[in-house]
Amino acid sequence: MRGTRRLLRLLRPHGWVLVAAFGLGVAGSLADGFTFSLLIPFLRMLFGAGTPFPDAPTAVERVLAFVLGPALSATRGSAGLAVVFGAIAVAIMVKNACLYAGSYLAIHVEQGVVRDLRVWLYAHAQRLPLPFFHQSHSGDLAARVVSDTEQVRVIVSGLAQALRSAVLVLVYLAVLIALAWRIAFAAAAVVVLLTLGMRPLLATVRGRWAGVVARRGRLAAITVETATAARAVKAAAAERQELSRFEDAADRLRDGVVAAERVALVPSPLTETIGAAAILGVLMLAGAGHDAGLRPEVFVAFVAVALRMLSPMKAVALFPPLIAEASAAADRVFAIVDRQPEDDDPRGSAAFPRDFATIEFRDVWVAYEPDAWVLRGVNLRVARGEVVAIVGPSGAGKSTLLDLLPRFVEPARGGVWVDGQPLTTYSRRSIRQALGIVSQETVLLHESVRANIAYGDWAAAPEEDIAAAARAANADAFIRSFPDGYATIVGERGLRLSGGERQRLAIARALLRDPPILILDEATAHLDAEAEREVQEAIARVMAGRTVFVIAHRVATAARAHRIVVLDEGRIVEEGTHDELVAADGRYRRLVELQLGETPGVPDGSVVGGISP
Repeated sequence: MRGTRRLLRLLRPHGWVLVAAFGLGVAGSLADGFTFSLLIPFLRMLFGAGTPFPDAPTAVERVLAFVLGPALSATRGSAGLAVVFGAIAVAIMVKNACLYAGSYLAIHVEQGVVRDLRVWLYAHAQRLPLPFFHQSHSGDLAARVVSDTEQVRVIVSGLAQALRSAVLVLVYLAVLIALAWRIAFAAAAVVVLLTLGMRPLLATVRGRWAGVVARRGRLAAITVETATAARAVKAAAAERQELSRFEDAADRLRDGVVAAERVALVPSPLTETIGAAAILGVLMLAGAGHDAGLRPEVFVAFVAVALRMLSPMKAVALFPPLIAEASAAADRVFAIVDRQPEDDDPRGSAAFPRDFATIEFRDVWVAYEPDAWVLRGVNLRVARGEVVAIVGPSGAGKSTLLDLLPRFVEPARGGVWVDGQPLTTYSRRSIRQALGIVSQETVLLHESVRANIAYGDWAAAPEEDIAAAARAANADAFIRSFPDGYATIVGERGLRLSGGERQRLAIARALLRDPPILILDEATAHLDAEAEREVQEAIARVMAGRTVFVIAHRVATAARAHRIVVLDEGRIVEEGTHDELVAADGRYRRLVELQLGETPGVPDGSVVGGISP
């Protein structure tokens, strides 16, 4: 329920609309109570009691006399009945108009809250550190943003319905008290006992719905995972295996829902049974009161109001189980919101100097889990315009080392310094604007070619700048060969393009940014010879005059760098040029022999950054 309480704080921006909806609900409830009270003068006039109100009226009748007395005193017979009929018709129209308008405003509130919650969750997720996305499943995150936030709508709509029902119960109780207060207090006791008696049951319902919501997230995660990996699934002929996995998750969700509903369905018939029995008891008391002198028309009105009260009583009692599932969904949403985001940049953070002279890693230690060090005391100094290749076995910490530059991860010890100033001196935005990152897995959006090149802060870039970047990346020709040119939609993750085309779009994006620092994660690793040649030519243009860090899996790539840094188990174990490291007969030499089967010089046919052997 903690998530529910936090969710209700989101009602504050919609406070006046909620107050208006509540006010309309109160007005509609009063009109409804007034409608049933009109049974008293109607029955008196219908059965010829003479005057519409007795000499010793109840509190309800005194109110009716004040409202209708002047009109009824001037009429008799059927004309008087017409006045009462007219009053009933007006009261019914007022009630329905108020309840309709109140419900409409309540929908505005609930959709506004859901929208605000989605934006809040999405905005917060954007600020979470990169390791969060490595550890989380994209399908589960999507389920929380879309499905779970929709579920919490029930809390707002249920609250609005519960408030309307509560007001109705109070109005009906007020009418009953005004008619026969001793008997009415028995009805009030029923409401209290029902509310208290449901509490243990509701705790069980909330616990079971929490499990259901988690299983629903798992099912969504499997769906997204198999959709994005469709090629791999078909290539491995794993359709039956994935279907079995999906069926298992669907079975678990079904069983969870059935178990939760088995308990959640109990309050409805239980409330109605107990409420009906209580109302019958109240009616028996009312009948006894009738024998003791309760007038027939008052008795009929009392019975009608008492029966009418049963439905809103049930709605109020069912409000907690109704929101149990939504509360579990709210808890899942706030589990993301409660995660620590990236530290905010200090006020007045400086802009990253694009004309820097040196970047220095000083005694850097990084761990994703306690005592599980990925980098251990790394020291590295890089001069502006230098091309540095980072090599080493998988898990050596190559990507983590370069993730320190855009501050995707933060060091536990040590730090990165730029021209003698800590990297944390500069705002994250300006740091990332100064970086161009081209990786093996190019991330493209389901948008146009133009939008994918001019992404982020460069979305409004002039067409000529975008075309110039594409030409420099060897991409303009194939883009213009498309029927829609730069307006061509590339498909989800760029699947309508070849690997080489995707990489050249990524390079064009980097060129448009004109970054002083470039990070290349073996951008040609999965390309054929022709595509690799095109991409290498484009990379050579991008690298000219820039500081470049290359995560090199191929010796041919590393050999062309100004300097090679060999990482192993999070430490720099070797550093130097290709020839120096081959001569040193260390780990780099063994890597060369492993890949090429001999100890070569600089391999032919590979050009990185236009550096010649």
